[in-house]
Amino acid sequence: MMVSKLKLRTSTILFIIIWLCMNVVSSEIRPHLRRKEQSQKHHVLRRDRKYAPTWQDLDTRPLPEWYDKAKIGIFLHWGVYCVPGFGSEWFWSNLKGGSKSVTNFMSKNYPPGFSYQEFAPMFKAEFFDPQAWATLFSKAGAKYIVLTSKHHDGYTLFPSKRSFSWNSVEVGPKRDIVGELAQAVREKDLKFGVYHSLYEWFNPIYQQDKADLFLTRNYPETKLWPDIKQLVNDYQPSVIWSDGDWEALDAYWNSTDLLAWLYNDSPVKDEIVVNDRWGIGIPCHHGDFYNCADRYNPGKLQNHKWENAFTVDRQSWGYRRNLQLQDVMTTSELLKEVVSTVSCGGNALINVGPTKEGTIAPIFEERLLALGSWLDINGEAIYGTSPWLHQNDTSNPNVWYTCTKTTYNARQPTAAPAESDTVSAVYAILLEWPTSNIVMMSDIASYLHAGTHGVMMLGSNKTLEWEITSGVAYITLPDKASVTSKDAWAFKFSNK
Repeated sequence: MMVSKLKLRTSTILFIIIWLCMNVVSSEIRPHLRRKEQSQKHHVLRRDRKYAPTWQDLDTRPLPEWYDKAKIGIFLHWGVYCVPGFGSEWFWSNLKGGSKSVTNFMSKNYPPGFSYQEFAPMFKAEFFDPQAWATLFSKAGAKYIVLTSKHHDGYTLFPSKRSFSWNSVEVGPKRDIVGELAQAVREKDLKFGVYHSLYEWFNPIYQQDKADLFLTRNYPETKLWPDIKQLVNDYQPSVIWSDGDWEALDAYWNSTDLLAWLYNDSPVKDEIVVNDRWGIGIPCHHGDFYNCADRYNPGKLQNHKWENAFTVDRQSWGYRRNLQLQDVMTTSELLKEVVSTVSCGGNALINVGPTKEGTIAPIFEERLLALGSWLDINGEAIYGTSPWLHQNDTSNPNVWYTCTKTTYNARQPTAAPAESDTVSAVYAILLEWPTSNIVMMSDIASYLHAGTHGVMMLGSNKTLEWEITSGVAYITLPDKASVTSKDAWAFKFSNK
């Protein structure tokens, strides 16, 4: 994943200055430097149109409905870095950078001169069972999976034609991890996607382009583009989750041309969705959905589809052998992240890092299965929902709202219901059970007061009693011991 604070090297800063001075008036480059393009509202919703390789035109593409409806995804950071299993997936960069903790770890546990590349043959994945993984993800309630096809170390989990002896088929598992997992998750009726790092820390072709202030583009033309096209043509992913973009402008990565190909001519043109990490200044401004930053959860309604990618291990995206229980999100914390994200129009992409043997740690499995059990009861309040008029209740911070609408808004999927929308139900999700067995909510009170809505708890057929005092609704809860759901509870408000 990206670093928490963007650090640009001096060469990158010089490149930006040169680029701006030489090209600021160029009509060819100007679209790449825009952060906010003209409104989409005047564009007709058409899937058969061709998109020009400019952000202005690419931003008019409607969001494929499957992605907005899915809500829950599983993120998998897996690669050579899980062999040392220390620190994070940035192990090689930290080792080369002289991190004291990493260098001490190496000196204590490996012979002098032991290189990162020597970890690759130890990445056996001998217990990797893609069908078992797919079953777990399905039980967890996920609707799509995103696997690291390549992280910043350049090692690929597919037989890249441009990563000689540095891919999972030639060294390590001796298996096409991407291909096997793609097939397994699709057999469970889940969507499959790939994470792909644009840059590679120590690729000499990339390093030369960087030394040339990114005025040459040998790396994207001879390595990056061929790899991405191979992934798309061979595996037909539904998601391309880009990362590692922050050292160069999108013009260097040729991002708009790539996306135009994806949207116009690729075998996944009607289904593909991409995130926003396509060059300096692009995150949170362009893309089918925005990530903006790791663990992005603004806590309020956004005007563009977004995704909260977060990791169950708070300290790392890749597997750590020295993982401690206190580093792992609790089930309640996981549910709060999911519920608050969906309420505000986002998708939750939940990361776990598999081991070098190809297993998912039992503590991660337990958390995912707990999420799935909760969704079995309360998924109606999550899947296929839209943001309501309110998100977090004004009086009760432990309550978040969603709703279901009869029509899908492909242009503005995160928009609150308009007067022309038909809202079939409103849901309120409670994250903390009150000791009084009475929950207060203010933002739903006017609907109850009108006498047009009844309320029930998902998982129960009983209508709940309520009263309104000073504009606040007080709903009497059933005996907690009789309730099937744990950790969070969803209420459905529907027309009588």
